[in-house]
Amino acid sequence: MTVRLHVWRVRKRAVPLAFWGMAADRRALRRRAEFVKLLGTGKGSDFGAGKADLTRWAAIVVGDPSVAPPMRGATASCAVTLEPIASRGTWAGRAPFDDGGDAAPPVHANNGMIAVLTRARLRPRKAPAFWKAIDPVSRALPGADGMICAFGVGEAPVGFQGTISLWRSAADVVRFAYRQPEHAAVVDRTAREGWYAEELFARFRVLDVTGDREVIGWRDRP
Repeated sequence: MTVRLHVWRVRKRAVPLAFWGMAADRRALRRRAEFVKLLGTGKGSDFGAGKADLTRWAAIVVGDPSVAPPMRGATASCAVTLEPIASRGTWAGRAPFDDGGDAAPPVHANNGMIAVLTRARLRPRKAPAFWKAIDPVSRALPGADGMICAFGVGEAPVGFQGTISLWRSAADVVRFAYRQPEHAAVVDRTAREGWYAEELFARFRVLDVTGDREVIGWRDRP
């Protein structure tokens, strides 16, 4: 299975064109790929309500690696090629990163750079509590050990929350997920409070990164 993350930057004057492309390009892309989602993004590494970055857009494409969004109005772009390691949950009723097989994870799954995708559809009545709880995680993420870049993504401004992050190793992901106090608290409350009507968590091996890495907020640090 081939998964590609495309992220691109547009000038402010091209924002209306980018908005139009989100609607106009979706159907054509779906005919050519197994699964496609066109997404807005958050500012910098921020994610949450009111933090949309209208000059940066993203797409996740599963299937033919030659299929890419038109990226209307783009001035810079970056593409990340991914290999699924593990996926739990659904996205719009589908399990897009699960090939249906029973094969074990790749032997190299714990080696090298890792990408993590989280996505959830919030229950409307639970949304205010979720946004309040997630804010400390958003503030802690930029300083996490091993974090290369992170940004919020969403299919709509309200109710659809996701994050994409790249990490130097699987150990760094585990350290943040289970030992970082703010994130651990959110994980615990998620099970108890039922914030999500649908959720998905997926982990990938990063095979390749091409283009302008500044578009995804790449940080060169040990």
